[in-house]
Amino acid sequence: MSLVEHLEELRSTMVRVLIILAVSFIACYAFADIISEVLLSPLRSALKSGEGEVIYLGLLDKVLSQFQVAFWSSVIVSSPLWFWQVWKFVKPGLYEHEAKGVKPFIIVGFILFWLGISFGYFLVFPLTFETLMSFGVSNVKATISLKEYLVLASKVLVFLGIIFQLPNLLLILGFMGLVTKYSLRSVRSYVYVGFAALSAVLTPPDVITMLGLWLPLTVLFEVGILAVALVVHPYLERHHTS
Repeated sequence: MSLVEHLEELRSTMVRVLIILAVSFIACYAFADIISEVLLSPLRSALKSGEGEVIYLGLLDKVLSQFQVAFWSSVIVSSPLWFWQVWKFVKPGLYEHEAKGVKPFIIVGFILFWLGISFGYFLVFPLTFETLMSFGVSNVKATISLKEYLVLASKVLVFLGIIFQLPNLLLILGFMGLVTKYSLRSVRSYVYVGFAALSAVLTPPDVITMLGLWLPLTVLFEVGILAVALVVHPYLERHHTS
């Protein structure tokens, strides 16, 4: 397709994604209070009885937090649909054999997205909250803003879902011929340093929590290299020889 046709297709894809998100938002808003309770559960477990409480500071805080939770929940819940829309946009830019190789990994991408969310909720949240509550001086009571926490928790879960797409991204780049197992291995040390810097910026100032993000990132990168070596290289070699 020409550049104009690509731009028109991109516009159409964005419109469809926005419609999907809008419908999902309406559905999620109806259950926003239940979703909020689920998000609050790890924090309340960390606060324990009498050691802290969740409060709201402004008259509109509850309403605004419900809107934010509904939006980020709609991104998560509707992920199969907008994943498919992204695939439909990317597919015309691939050769037929590349498209056949990439298509199964759309499903893998969806699974990785939910694995990232589960990793954040069941591991990162409890570890981070327990660490932060025990950090510094003792015998002080924590008062956590409802709005700030719900917005932050929702964004972190979506962010981790996207981060867990790293192996999938490397596979797609491999099928497009942009990376190989050799090029990825050659930049391994630089990538590790970059992950360390990213983890230091995104996590609280303690080594344990930083490692809690850095370690999964490095594992995901290594899984991506292994997938490129075991899946992409043999597939492309078979195609070139056939």
